[in-house]
Amino acid sequence: MDIETYTREDTTILAARLRAQLSKMKRRLREQSDPGKLTSSQTAVILRLEMVREATVSDLSRLEGIRPQSMRNTVESLKSSGYVKGHADPDDGRKIWLSLTEKGHGLLREGRSVWNDWLTSSISMKLNQEEQILLSKAVTLIQRLTES
Repeated sequence: MDIETYTREDTTILAARLRAQLSKMKRRLREQSDPGKLTSSQTAVILRLEMVREATVSDLSRLEGIRPQSMRNTVESLKSSGYVKGHADPDDGRKIWLSLTEKGHGLLREGRSVWNDWLTSSISMKLNQEEQILLSKAVTLIQRLTES
């Protein structure tokens, strides 16, 4: 397809293909890091806490768009697994601030290491040097798409 004939419909098809492939990539990455270890909700909470450092159950519920009771259950399972800890707010003892434990941070480091190893191996085995350069350019474009 050349640039002169690229239509809005072509862009819509491209967007759908990109979304589908990114979803598939996300699933494959999850499969690489001990499948079944965490649910997608648990993973989302751990990643969110890494990003914001501390949050309450209400904060997490709002940020992740799920019911507070569901979030409470997710947080409790993460606490019992040792990935998340809570401490009372010094000004309001009813409010509990949640954060990652060292075990939670370690889980993220370990998962990222496994993902990077798998991706490095896949790229090396499945793509020639020319394709790797093209992929590098595509990653730069995806970065631009995801910037705020």
